[in-house]
Amino acid sequence: MNYQIIRDIKLLEDFIDFLPDLELYEQFYVCLFSRSKYCKDIPGITHIRSDKAQVKRFTATKQTLINKIKQLECPVGSYMQKDIPIPQESLALYITPNPRSLIKATKNSLIRFANLITEQYESNHYNPHQEVMSEIQKAKSRMIYFDMDIDGMTSETLLREKELLKTFINIDALHFLKTRGGFHILVELEKIDPLFKKNWYKNITSILNIDIKGDNMIPVPGCTQGNFTPYFE
Repeated sequence: MNYQIIRDIKLLEDFIDFLPDLELYEQFYVCLFSRSKYCKDIPGITHIRSDKAQVKRFTATKQTLINKIKQLECPVGSYMQKDIPIPQESLALYITPNPRSLIKATKNSLIRFANLITEQYESNHYNPHQEVMSEIQKAKSRMIYFDMDIDGMTSETLLREKELLKTFINIDALHFLKTRGGFHILVELEKIDPLFKKNWYKNITSILNIDIKGDNMIPVPGCTQGNFTPYFE
């Protein structure tokens, strides 16, 4: 039996169409996490300690994303945490909807390596590959979407909030991603009506209890998030 990462291929394909087209020097950053909170109530699973342990991470274009996700679907037990197999229930796939700049990441990696080689390796045990991947994750190229992560929000609550949001921003600039724990609201910045551009952020954050906001990673629609399938409403 293999791990299941893709749960709804149509949702995933539609999401890839939704993602912005990339420039030559851009890629998306993708990470498969093992999260303890998704399996804490499952009998027999007690060894997952970290809430966001990285299992695999990679970069992809719109053209290569599906195949790279399929490569994650290896036999159950291939992913390990302290010599113990990671369960399917804990897995969640995330992506940066804002492209990452490989040019910026390369420059920052050179600076990082210049600093690292001045230290004794025994003191930090750095991994060059992981250092580069971390720089890619941080190297935002363009801010296309402003993300607002709201835990605990239900579809019914969102329906009520939409009526209030209409007074602060044009709704066609918002994309509502249903997740296992609530919603991610993606604000498409270029679509904001000039009427709302000045005050939309202040007004929205005054009425919504937002946990994390900005250039965030989001769960990948159509893929697993603790055995839940995220989707756009």
